[in-house]
Amino acid sequence: MPAPYSEDLRQKVLDAIASGHRKSHVSQLFNISRNTIDLWLKRRDATGSPSAIRHYPRGPQGKITDLEQFRVFAKQHGHLTQKEMAEQWGQPISDHTLGKALKRIGFTRKKRAMAIGNGMKRNGKSA
Repeated sequence: MPAPYSEDLRQKVLDAIASGHRKSHVSQLFNISRNTIDLWLKRRDATGSPSAIRHYPRGPQGKITDLEQFRVFAKQHGHLTQKEMAEQWGQPISDHTLGKALKRIGFTRKKRAMAIGNGMKRNGKSA
């Protein structure tokens, strides 16, 4: 995502329009689109400031929103598989969604049923 235009540029553009210059002339002068100027004017009229919107959530929100409640659930049902845990959860979710939520809270699981020995075997010669 590109960075927003600076506050001083926004103010210079709006000051130029307020002083009587046409929007098309100002857009060519500052090398920005006329639509951008219209959006800044609209935002200034709505909020009082043409500044950029910051710190808004990006991407889709997870289906499990209360992580503290989920952390308690994971401690109680941690012995189950992810599919079984998904069936036990109060809302219909997939085991993949549940796995992502487990990763978010830092809940780790054993990866293998039994330990695997060292894969490097000696060839019988001593070093």
